[in-house]
Amino acid sequence: MVVYDPRAGEIRGHRQLRKFVASNQSWLADQHVRIETMASTSADGRAVVELLAHLPRDGQQVAWPVAVVAESPDDLSVVFRTYCSQWPVDGRRHLRPAILPPGGARPGDVVGRYQAALGAGDAEALVSAFEPDGYYREPIGPHLTHRGTAELRSFFTERVGARGGIALEPCEVTDDGVRCALEYNCVRWGGQDLLPQAGLGVYERGPDGLLAAARIYDDVEPPAGLG
Repeated sequence: MVVYDPRAGEIRGHRQLRKFVASNQSWLADQHVRIETMASTSADGRAVVELLAHLPRDGQQVAWPVAVVAESPDDLSVVFRTYCSQWPVDGRRHLRPAILPPGGARPGDVVGRYQAALGAGDAEALVSAFEPDGYYREPIGPHLTHRGTAELRSFFTERVGARGGIALEPCEVTDDGVRCALEYNCVRWGGQDLLPQAGLGVYERGPDGLLAAARIYDDVEPPAGLG
């Protein structure tokens, strides 16, 4: 068993795993964390589970989006990859090096069009990929959700229209026909190359084939000068 965790790094072997589980359980109990399952996507021997961890902070509940990918290469092993921003926990972004190499699988249909528009920095094409009531949720939490054409246009114009495109290298695609979960490495933002940083996006299709939702799990931030 192998676990790739944003906070603990790579965990291998029974001894490390037992230590990681005990430490994680203790931390969750100390923080009084309540975990809510939001959605799951399964295909090709992988399962992607989206969670909201509710943490008490300064008398309020903070919602922390976390996604976990479980993959079983064979009958005797399983790999877990966890994706999230650590901003809700400590108020900082943490660089997350790539954990997967670029892969050959690439999303098609509206998800592929969305990725192409993101790389090109085409805000209008990004907006047109969404249903009129579709939304984009930032990694930091549900309070940074942009819903509807006007909000999406404002968000994408500021995020990529003024700064340039964001290039994501596809690594693994888990697609059940409704939700497409894309594990990626972010390698460029606004014409500036980045150290490849791991992330995951879940793109949920609506009945008309456009995006009803895009939920992002990473800790990537604009390079200096683009923030």
